[in-house]
Amino acid sequence: MEEGSPQIASMSFEDALRALEDVVRRLESGEVPLDQSIELYERGEALRRHCQARLDAAQARIEKIVAGPDGKPTHSVPFDADG
Repeated sequence: MEEGSPQIASMSFEDALRALEDVVRRLESGEVPLDQSIELYERGEALRRHCQARLDAAQARIEKIVAGPDGKPTHSVPFDADG
């Protein structure tokens, strides 16, 4: 991992996605030494997992929206509310 790289857990989805795209570009360039490629791959996998977790959380929040019979949202339930 590069010095000064932000901690993945504190990154927004958008920042993590941009970082993941950068990792992919660097790996696809073929100009990265093997050891650095492995480090980049590991960082890319961590970024992918972080992005997926953020997407899963967003989907869960969206699913908390309760729709009425006409299909229009009638209200929402706080994300951290029990079932």
